[in-house]
Amino acid sequence: MKLVFCGTPRFAVPTLQALIAAGHEIPLVVTQPDRPVGRTQEVTAPPVKQTALEAGLAVTRPEKIRNNEEFRARLEAIQPDAIVVVAYGRIIPPWMLALPRLGCINLHASLLPKYRGAAPIQWAVAMGETVTGNTTMLLEEGLDTGPILLQQEMPIGPEQNAAELFDVLAQAGAPLMVETLAGLDAGRIPPRRQDDALATLAPLLTREDGRMDCVARTAAELKNRWRGFQPWPGAFTALDGRKLIVHRMDAVDAAEDLVAEPGTMRVLDHRLLVACAQNTWLELVEIQLEGKKRLGAAEFLRGIQLAAGTRLGG
Repeated sequence: MKLVFCGTPRFAVPTLQALIAAGHEIPLVVTQPDRPVGRTQEVTAPPVKQTALEAGLAVTRPEKIRNNEEFRARLEAIQPDAIVVVAYGRIIPPWMLALPRLGCINLHASLLPKYRGAAPIQWAVAMGETVTGNTTMLLEEGLDTGPILLQQEMPIGPEQNAAELFDVLAQAGAPLMVETLAGLDAGRIPPRRQDDALATLAPLLTREDGRMDCVARTAAELKNRWRGFQPWPGAFTALDGRKLIVHRMDAVDAAEDLVAEPGTMRVLDHRLLVACAQNTWLELVEIQLEGKKRLGAAEFLRGIQLAAGTRLGG
């Protein structure tokens, strides 16, 4: 088939590579403009652009697409059979949705209608899900509301974090998209409407999502959020008015007689514990106090005196 591919980050790369390997014609790859990246803010090409150029494909990086007449004319001249969209990062306008004969086909990293939105992998882990997956769907104007084509389930391991799951889903989604295109072209895949009553949202993450609330959340909930919010925003709180980043943590079973107000810290056999909601306990395994280096709990405790009743937060 003749395809236009729209994608930007590393998650989209395996699908682009799979479409190339399957022999599809891809006269144009659409991606976002080069952006400053990391602490150095060095202007860097997105992974999809790098992959496309290495494969000898034409690339365009429009700042806007909704009312971009030059971009529209270019796509209309191509007359693609389908437009494949994987983590492109822009809303596809109505004129573009209507252009290809097979429609605009999206790979979304959740089992829709659960976790519609920009961060489905992170929120599935953060909410303690044990199963997630990929969905191929026909795009429409709503946010991830289009008809479902194919789905695949993937387990989420109890210690697996979002960054690890990201790679698993990216690799698994690539052959799913190839299968979807073949099935659609042959008329073997009837689109299924989503049940909106079962929908949940996965909004774009903010820095505040990483703030630990030991009063409102159990230890297991905090551990899941830490797993889900890797590599960003992670998990952080405050200790004596200074930011405390928690790099590793575990929900632990504490002795039955160990009771404290949520947020209270306890030292037990050189381990650093904090009381959480519903009398659950979280072990802070590796932490970093603002202005200090990252340390294991035992080493951290050798360099600080914690007064009785010290609490996290604030």
